[in-house]
Parts: sequence; structure tokens; C-alpha cells
Amino acid sequence: MTSRKGFTLWLTGLSGAGKTTLAALLATELRARGVSVEVLDGDEVRTNLSKGLGFSKEDRDTNIRRIGYVCRLLSRNGVGTVSAAISPYSAVRDEVRRAVEKDGAEFVEVFVKCPIAVLAERDVKGLYKKALAGDLKGFTGVSDPYEEPLAPDVVVETDRESVEFSIGKIFHELEQRGLIPEADLNRPRRVRSVFSGRWRRHAQRSSSVSVAGRGRRLTILKRLFLERRFKRR
Repeated sequence: MTSRKGFTLWLTGLSGAGKTTLAALLATELRARGVSVEVLDGDEVRTNLSKGLGFSKEDRDTNIRRIGYVCRLLSRNGVGTVSAAISPYSAVRDEVRRAVEKDGAEFVEVFVKCPIAVLAERDVKGLYKKALAGDLKGFTGVSDPYEEPLAPDVVVETDRESVEFSIGKIFHELEQRGLIPEADLNRPRRVRSVFSGRWRRHAQRSSSVSVAGRGRRLTILKRLFLERRFKRR
């Protein structure tokens, strides 16, 4: 039984924003620091824990509640839990936060931001382009809503930041809360960005992208750099 306090690191963002990539690298670094960690990836959960659920709002909420329940159980037993799921609705994300914190663990919400223009470039299956053209219904962020966190604990911008820098911001938050040990500066660490410069340049040319979603418009605002506000440890 570990004496370290458990936590839930909740990565939310649109499909293709980089949640799965970040979760895998975060887990590797956490284990290197001696933290017991489990990763709940949205796609894997849908294949196993939530098999049979569709993509209605009710089914999406049920899926997130199931992920949140597992996170709560693990976190309250001293495990660092990383969830990587779109989790589009703020009310259910807040519900999961309350449940985790009620059990004495910490909840850290990480907003993985990326413009739709960049996501469409990354998407080898072309799902974003189909959704933007109106050929694919119920696609989160285009024809189905995504409610951005109003006050996330950490914001990473994968169209502008290297993976290493984004991970550094997340670990800074965990260290500040005393949830993980400080990094061993003598141990070499190298994380290479998986997001090409072409994608980043493409996004920087777009100040905003507006798309329709259930009778209302979803506006993706221009990215704001956080580097001046974040100091590397």
C-alpha cells in the first residue's frame, strides 16, 4: 500500500488533439518516478468497459461516468490515474471531479486544445473533413457539441507546443500539489514531438474556426501562448 496520495489526471479535448499520446508519455514518466499509475484511454474503454454504448448524449454521459467511477476507485487507493477521453460535456466532467475529490483524492483537469483546422490535417481517416462538409453526423466538435472547460487546471496547446513542453506543464502542476516526487535531473529525458511543424504553422494562420453544432455555433478561439506564465522547474 502506497503512502502517496492518489489522483486523477483528466485529459479532455477533441478527437486527435493528442490526449492518447500525452497519456502514454505521462504514464511512462510517472512510473519512472515511482508512481503507481493506470491509464484509461477512451477508445479502449469503449471497446471493453462501455461496449455496446452508442454516441447519444445519454450514452456519452454513461461512458464518462464509468471512466470516472474507475478513476475514483483507483485514486482513493493511492494510484495515479490518467484518463484520456473526449468527455465533451462539462456537467459530467464536474460530476466526476466532485466524486473523486469526495473520496479524498485530487482531480486535475487538463484541457488539450487544438484548432479544428489542424485536427482536420492530422486526421488520416478524413472524418473531420466529412463532418465539416455535412457528410458525417454526430461528430464531436463539428456536428455535436464540445463544451470547453471554463477553468481547467492546466491548458496545453498541441498545435503550438512540443510534447515535452506540454508534459512539463502538467508535471509542474502535479509537483506543485505535492502529488509526485520531483524529477531526477541527473536522469536523461528526451521526448520528441509527434506534431509536425506544418500542422503548427497551419493553425497559426487561422485565428478562429466556426462550425455548426445542434443548431448553435461552436467557435474555436485563437490560441494564446502560456509560455511566459509557465516557468520550467
